[in-house]
Amino acid sequence: MARRCAITGKGVLTGNNVSHANNKTRRRFLPNLQETAVLSDALGHAVRIKVCTRALKTLDRNGGLDAYLLSVTDSKLPVEARQIKRRIQRALEAKAIAGA
Repeated sequence: MARRCAITGKGVLTGNNVSHANNKTRRRFLPNLQETAVLSDALGHAVRIKVCTRALKTLDRNGGLDAYLLSVTDSKLPVEARQIKRRIQRALEAKAIAGA
């Protein structure tokens, strides 16, 4: 799996280490990725995803995984997040049909 956040799409950046003598060597800036289980109310279980710590804070602030994914347009989400969003939408539709 790539070093990319499943919610925000944040990935690896590159730059230079610059020494006191002004020598430049290439380096990588890695995102702070955590593999975690995020609870989905619509699916009824936790979804294991690899997210950066900033995305965890965003999910927390927006009311959880379901609320965040349903409020964001598909064009702003990575492929993995779109797949989870579709699963959530299908689960909500099935609950609405079963409840009606």
